[in-house]
Amino acid sequence: MKKLISIIFMAVLVFGVMDGCSSTQEANSNSSSDKKANFPTKPISIIVAYDAGGGTDTTARTLQPFLEDELGVPVNIMNKPGGSGWVGWTEIANSKPDGYTIGFLNSPNLASGLVNPTMEKQIDLDKFEYIGNHVTDPGVVAIRVDDERFSNFKELVEYAKKNEVTTTATGVAGDDHLVTLKLNEALGTKFRDIQFDGTAKSRAAFLGGHVDVLISSVGEAYPMHQEKQLKAVAVTAEEKSPFLPDVPTVAEAGFDPVISQSTRGLVAPVGVDQEKIDILQKALKNAAQTAEHEEKMKELGTQAHYVNGEEYRKLLEQDKKDIEGLKELLGW
Repeated sequence: MKKLISIIFMAVLVFGVMDGCSSTQEANSNSSSDKKANFPTKPISIIVAYDAGGGTDTTARTLQPFLEDELGVPVNIMNKPGGSGWVGWTEIANSKPDGYTIGFLNSPNLASGLVNPTMEKQIDLDKFEYIGNHVTDPGVVAIRVDDERFSNFKELVEYAKKNEVTTTATGVAGDDHLVTLKLNEALGTKFRDIQFDGTAKSRAAFLGGHVDVLISSVGEAYPMHQEKQLKAVAVTAEEKSPFLPDVPTVAEAGFDPVISQSTRGLVAPVGVDQEKIDILQKALKNAAQTAEHEEKMKELGTQAHYVNGEEYRKLLEQDKKDIEGLKELLGW
């Protein structure tokens, strides 16, 4: 009898433990599901490291409503200009890792700063979680429509071989600055960059006649080209831009090729839960690839180019490697 009671007791104990484990697993499963379903529950802030009105700001605001549709919460754009982008990028890295503050990185500007030995940097590529790339934008060389010294790229180059010509730049070893350096190296020109803190300021200086040539991205220059505020004379790409079909590449203009482009992608501070990163990645992918978003980007003269987080980090690592190969040209 005692043996029977003992067996019954053990059976009850075992099944009780199993039931408890099952309940715990179910609770954990529900908790995990609830956690995923509960993000986001409040507005998300996107930091743009440049002034309002620049290329990054414009494309971020174009993406904004599509992200809101995907995430179901308001998305606010916060401009944090300064330090050629480093004020904003540092703020992204130092933000609370809860998924509610994310931001755009700009390369090669970021990669150049990471390589530049004269800069005191408190962040590196390991300080971010990578959501994905949003835009890839080739460079463009533009002149004023009323400039009587040159009317096309060939005339500009011939003039710049004999005379100093100033160009816009928005950061040492940024995409625009690299175009100036590469042109001088490849073509023997005397272009001299003038540094500005953001595209809006460099554009205003160019239009005001304080700088001779605008070096920019196709997306940033396209609206002004369409409105005949400037004349694009060459793109720094392997092929013509579909937005500027009548503008030759540097090679098509009869010179050695000069290639330069910029990327803009979303990141979060390191430490954000992978579950939240997955949600943000899915939202970016869906938002960037909707037909309406792509059409609005085309209206800006910018090609949406979604790349997932893992591949986006690889793009930045390659940019950094490329910049390291230009140290001598940069005087580093």
